[in-house]
Amino acid sequence: MEYEKCECGGVVIEKKVRVDYRHGEDIVVFEEVPVGICAECGERYFDAKVLKAMEFLAKTRKDAKKILSVPVMEFSFAY
Repeated sequence: MEYEKCECGGVVIEKKVRVDYRHGEDIVVFEEVPVGICAECGERYFDAKVLKAMEFLAKTRKDAKKILSVPVMEFSFAY
């Protein structure tokens, strides 16, 4: 897929990355997601079809490769 230049003027290059996608109270982790990433500032650009596919898969949990257990912590400066 081709991307236009980033708002900062940088070149946007497609890479496959891991995306932590929030769906309601849940987080679904997608691997190998095609996304345009600016070589200058790191801004990510998602194609609309990719976003719709992630939304559908997050809703249906279709073909989940594995289930992860994730700790949830409340932030505090007391450490």
